[in-house]
Amino acid sequence: MTHHPGLLRTAPLPRETTSSLICRIASRYGMEAKVLRSCWQWRNYPPGHDGGGTRADAEVLLNAPGRQLLAGLCGVEEDVLARALPSWRQEDSKLSAGKNGVPAAAWRTGGAVAGPVAFGCRLCAARRTGTAVRVVRYAPRWERVCARHRRWLLDADADQPLEHLDARSVPEVAAAQRRWTGVARRAARAGADPEKVFALAYAVVARWWEQALHWDRETIWPRRLHQVAGGNAGTELERWRIVGRDAVVFPEVVAVADALLDPAMAELAWRDSGAGRPRPLPADGAFCRRLGERVGRGWLGPLAATDHGGPLTSWMGAVIRIRRGAGGPPGYGNDPWWLRQEHQPATMAGQLRVLSKERSSPGSGTTWRSTVPAEQRALITSLVNDAEEQLTQLRGVQYGKTADATQQLLGNLGHAATLIDQAVRETTAAALAAGMALEDLARWARLPADVLAEALPAHRNRQPGRSGEQVSGGRQGVDGS
Repeated sequence: MTHHPGLLRTAPLPRETTSSLICRIASRYGMEAKVLRSCWQWRNYPPGHDGGGTRADAEVLLNAPGRQLLAGLCGVEEDVLARALPSWRQEDSKLSAGKNGVPAAAWRTGGAVAGPVAFGCRLCAARRTGTAVRVVRYAPRWERVCARHRRWLLDADADQPLEHLDARSVPEVAAAQRRWTGVARRAARAGADPEKVFALAYAVVARWWEQALHWDRETIWPRRLHQVAGGNAGTELERWRIVGRDAVVFPEVVAVADALLDPAMAELAWRDSGAGRPRPLPADGAFCRRLGERVGRGWLGPLAATDHGGPLTSWMGAVIRIRRGAGGPPGYGNDPWWLRQEHQPATMAGQLRVLSKERSSPGSGTTWRSTVPAEQRALITSLVNDAEEQLTQLRGVQYGKTADATQQLLGNLGHAATLIDQAVRETTAAALAAGMALEDLARWARLPADVLAEALPAHRNRQPGRSGEQVSGGRQGVDGS
């Protein structure tokens, strides 16, 4: 096949993937992308999803002849392409081992080449190129809002059809992106890497997002979620909680990053720790109380303070150790912005894969999903996960002063027991609403039927003269003790 310089100029968009540019060139010439890709010799197969189909974040690496070919096809100088395409100068052993002079290419996933990959705004692409085609580009999460069209641009690595969420009804999301510019500058002046600061704040808020399913006073995130879902998430709440998470929590991520960079907040954490007279961090500490206020939730302080073992307490611990001149735990440094692997939030792609497998699994899971509302299923899952985490944390607290270790052991055990009791009540209530017999549920829960009935608001409200009565919290509501 003879290659000639392109007759139609196709300019790259800033930080576009090379694969995306090839697809746009093909569209410009009225051909399928796979036909244009046949101009290169391919060393491997494109990355795909489990269910088939090439991933939208698939990236292309080219050897020198391959780059020359692409420059000719799009009619743009190589130095322009080098500035616009993050993958332009990257090669690997598969390409360098090829024959000289032969245009060659290799597939990669974008995230492994130059960081997070997201969809571009089609309306902006049409404004610049005259054609509303799909664009895929490298974009960190703090640059996901199209300010012109008020769109939140989604990750391109997930197997789902949406490219963006409509953020016109949640102006605070775009406002948070504008605010992040100042926060990033503040981080740089403080000697902190803005990317690390954002990653830590993102992990803190993503953890809150999972816990918020049983925060009775949380009203901001549900409202935003329904709005980005087109007005109502409906029966697909579980999927929308995955797809919409990053957009919904973004204002709080920026607010938390801003707060953690504030020296006054570090001073509050230092005082809560007892300063020169060390003590366990209190549930009513000034740091967490002020942090809750800065994210517009004055009631959040005690919940954040008692969430031991998360990224927020890791940050507080590092700040306190630095002030005391103490070293960190074995294997951990004292960098407050260092995010442990176990604290990194699950990606949208990963969560959707898990959700897909759960929905497609045969057996009792199908019946459960068809009868139990998504909100209640998500709450039960969150309660179980939180209880498991509380128990896991017990492995690392059996050191230090006896009083301190005992306090934390008993606190974690009590919290885990409360969460398990709540999970029992929610699971039993869901099964009862689905038509299961109370006697069977009592036998499976290993509780007397009358005690179980007393613990379930839905069942009590069916009894004459008992409507509107509430269940007390803790273990008393389940075992009557």
